[in-house]
Amino acid sequence: MLELIKQLFGIGPKADFAELVRQGAIIMDVRTKNEFVGGHIKRSVNIPVNMLSDNLSRFKDKDKAIITCCATGMRSGSAKSILKSNGYTQVYNGGSWNGLQNKI
Repeated sequence: MLELIKQLFGIGPKADFAELVRQGAIIMDVRTKNEFVGGHIKRSVNIPVNMLSDNLSRFKDKDKAIITCCATGMRSGSAKSILKSNGYTQVYNGGSWNGLQNKI
């Protein structure tokens, strides 16, 4: 049960987000458009989590690193699960966009 919870929320070994970004990782902000307009990480892609499944075709390389973020880490955890269940191999939950911004 604990492992399932860890997987859902992206809890696990710490990722080096700065290094992932240097290597070309996509930062995917899964908040609403209005939230995104209010502030976001430079060069991040905004796809609200409820629209993610309809936009997967935009990300053809399923082995490219993707870091998800949102306001608190909840929606980004859901987005990570959606991506992983659709075959994306390198998906990381970056948590809140503000927190992630400080790590990169």
